[in-house]
Amino acid sequence: MKSMTGYGRGESAQDGFKITVELSSVNRRQSDISVNLPRELEPLESRVRDEINRCIARGRLTVRISLHSAEDKANGKVRLNAALAGAYARQFRHLAKSLKLPDPVTLELLARSPGVLQTDEPVTDADDFWPAVEKATQIALTALVKMREREGMHLAQDLKARMAVVRQSVARVQKQVPQVAKRYQEQLRERIKSAGLEVPGLEDERLLKEVIYFADRSDISEEVTRLQSHFQQFEDCSKSKEPVGRTLDFLSQEMNREINTIGAKANDSLISREVVVLKAELEKFREQAQNVE
Repeated sequence: MKSMTGYGRGESAQDGFKITVELSSVNRRQSDISVNLPRELEPLESRVRDEINRCIARGRLTVRISLHSAEDKANGKVRLNAALAGAYARQFRHLAKSLKLPDPVTLELLARSPGVLQTDEPVTDADDFWPAVEKATQIALTALVKMREREGMHLAQDLKARMAVVRQSVARVQKQVPQVAKRYQEQLRERIKSAGLEVPGLEDERLLKEVIYFADRSDISEEVTRLQSHFQQFEDCSKSKEPVGRTLDFLSQEMNREINTIGAKANDSLISREVVVLKAELEKFREQAQNVE
């Protein structure tokens, strides 16, 4: 069981350049990958996504990849494209005049304009850098997955503890079931007595029919059996190496449905109190399950 939250960082060097990959993930129902690449490496985006999809099944993942020149590369010559800078300046001034704005042209603005400053050794082929990008991505993914696994262990412990509370509460409900019809029979006789009518004997046919009808209407054995099945499915999920977040979310919905039915059918104060406990604990379980991959 893994969490959907984590962070990983990886570095790799190649041909005087350093590639840095940072991965951070948070909760999300589906897989959502956002990749931020330098312009020189943009053609590699699909490959990066493929690498991540092999390891991550769910969550919002942000990928930041940076490309840094080594010191000897950084000391290379930089050329100024003065003609292009002049063209930018003319267009900026023309736009400012048409919009009746102050002259916006500054040296910083021109220096940041694409193509004005050019290095002697531009990165021309992104594919050449794929081995370094792949290596850094794998290092970052390994760190990310380890962090998600560590947090997943804590999530599993919490989910097991909450499921234990649910199972204990359901066991108490089962223990009350045989007493429900008996309590109803006693309450029915008490109401008849309060109405000033003759109280029928315990073997009275009309009383027995009413009790049998109530017992059949309030029978929750089917719901309890399904809950037991869901408990076993949770045990299977807790042992699985595959992503189980969606399965746990589905199980919590199904268990909540069975518990609601038990509360509606049982018509018993003691069981109703247990239903309140069950619903509160199951809501905490559901919220925690939404953190699981």
